[in-house]
Amino acid sequence: MNRALKTALWTIAFAQFLKIPLKKWETGKWCWAHFFETGGMPSSHSAGVSSLATFIALKRGMRTVDFALAALFGLIVMYDAQGVRRQAGELAIRLNELAEEVMRLEHNPKQAWYEKKKERIRERLGHQPIEVIGGALLGMLTGFLSYAFARKKSSQLGKNAIR
Repeated sequence: MNRALKTALWTIAFAQFLKIPLKKWETGKWCWAHFFETGGMPSSHSAGVSSLATFIALKRGMRTVDFALAALFGLIVMYDAQGVRRQAGELAIRLNELAEEVMRLEHNPKQAWYEKKKERIRERLGHQPIEVIGGALLGMLTGFLSYAFARKKSSQLGKNAIR
């Protein structure tokens, strides 16, 4: 597996892990399930594509087709994360509120419709713009660090080969 791909995958996992202590700080409760959820700070989608584009920019240059593809792919992913997916999440909030209102109006939560709909629709699908920016900054940092470590490692290997 190449270093750019490893960097992006590691960054996605790291961003997902960061959601756990950030949610603890926000709510006061530990919840390890946040590792597997979409949405929240930082955006792991943004972090992954940003780390990939940053690594490629440093390794191959910004004038390469490789970087152009990674950057365009990254912009589309980040737009989708805070645009389309966020709107779907807001629609889920409205549908859940409507279901609760119907239950209140019926005064009988034991009806067949309610029994079928015990589970709420997931509301955290997308990201707020600040979450996308946070993920992008995290990705740029990890992409830079990965490139710097790879460069340092290759220069040390070159010195050892000369000896």
